[in-house]
Amino acid sequence: MQQQLTFAQLEYQHKKKVTRRDRFLAEMEKVVPWEELLEELGPHYYQE
Repeated sequence: MQQQLTFAQLEYQHKKKVTRRDRFLAEMEKVVPWEELLEELGPHYYQE
């Protein structure tokens, strides 16, 4: 179940400073072909 946001959260969620980490992760999502990478790595890891 999703929690209701407070007025403070609504006000400040748009003003959040974008950190270097956030920028890096967003760029990695664009650049890395995750499906292909997981297909290549999959056979080398055990299944749970």
